[in-house]
Amino acid sequence: MTQTALAPYVRSRLSIMMFLQYAIWGAWLPVLYSFLSGHLQFSGTQIGYCFSAGAIGAILGPFLAGQLADRTFATQKILGVSHLIGAVLVYLMGITGDFNYFIALSAIYGLVYAPTMALTNSLAFAHLPNRDADFGPVRVWGTIGWIVVGITVGQILFRFHTPDGNAEAVTAAQNAGRAVAFQISAGLGLVMGLYCFTLPNTPPSKGAAQNTAWLEALGAIFKQPLLVLFALAIPVSIIHQFYFVQADAFIGGVQAASGKDSWFDQLIKQVFGVGGGLMTIGQMTEIIVLAAMPFLTGWFSRKRLLLIGLCAYAARMALWAYAPHLAAWTGSSELPFVIAGIALHGFCFGCFIFVAFMIVDENTHPDIRATAQNLFNLVIVGIGTIVGSIVAANIVGDWAKASGKMDYEKLFSVPMYMAIGCIVILVLLYPGKKKSA
Repeated sequence: MTQTALAPYVRSRLSIMMFLQYAIWGAWLPVLYSFLSGHLQFSGTQIGYCFSAGAIGAILGPFLAGQLADRTFATQKILGVSHLIGAVLVYLMGITGDFNYFIALSAIYGLVYAPTMALTNSLAFAHLPNRDADFGPVRVWGTIGWIVVGITVGQILFRFHTPDGNAEAVTAAQNAGRAVAFQISAGLGLVMGLYCFTLPNTPPSKGAAQNTAWLEALGAIFKQPLLVLFALAIPVSIIHQFYFVQADAFIGGVQAASGKDSWFDQLIKQVFGVGGGLMTIGQMTEIIVLAAMPFLTGWFSRKRLLLIGLCAYAARMALWAYAPHLAAWTGSSELPFVIAGIALHGFCFGCFIFVAFMIVDENTHPDIRATAQNLFNLVIVGIGTIVGSIVAANIVGDWAKASGKMDYEKLFSVPMYMAIGCIVILVLLYPGKKKSA
């Protein structure tokens, strides 16, 4: 039976894989900042270190998981073992209150979970007959998983951890209730770990050119267009961290300022709950962008798609930085502009990060596919996350909060100008204008 004939069945299995992969992460990441600051009472510096610790795994991933998948063990087996271990670790993260213990668990969890994001990509690329037409509809199920679990956590917080009382009591109860996100993630991790052993067999490549896969992959990175792409990945991931580190507190503040009795505010809570639920709007637009990717890759070159993604990053930060001015100018509240910024996440992720993984795949040989994906993961999720977390939570965060109250115009202006700088670099240095194959 040919691969094309198997494609519908394979796509279904890979779609379930993506759903679980990103539901595991989406359960706790959007609420992590509020959980650490509001419930565990960690300082800003400690929170920055906690966010950075999980990125260690993405740095070590290419040299461990990528090497094993490309040279030694079947990818699905590595995924299965990693997720079973991760399920235990993330459960322990939700029940500890000690900083040293939490940061150690985060570092180990990052080591086993972060490489799985790249490995699910490489496994999917290995079994999908058409990268441009098939990967988007499969990967979109990861976004759906993030949305489903995000709204689930938000609804649990709203309906079971929002008692009657003053604002301080409600906030304290919700922050403590965010521990449920880690429990949900652990349960999903257990299911994912067992499911991975049923995935299509993806053995390491035979007859590889070099025994050390990451050395061969590094050689490919220092050629265009991967050279510019990898160089842009670090500032883009720093910009991305401003969204994940600061968005929850920013959105919560805007919602509180809009008035508890506002019909719009109540509608948002009823639909999305509280916490990270509202941020799932970004994943909803991501679904639209990924579903349209087979058409977008036919209409636009890779360079133009990357440019659209960078413009979306700049526009989102501009909307958030100048939301009060835009609200005063239009005579409305800030919330619509905040939601518009959230909605741009679909273009940020879909047109830059998603397309970047496709570019990495099409510019590397199959025998280093997993390692190359992990090397890009190293930059975008590893180095970029570590630097981005420190910049967003400590350096720029402390600078914008020098007066005791967060100045969001100062805070979000920094990643806005960084995105504009990335646009200039892409236009000037990234090669090729022709349409994608």
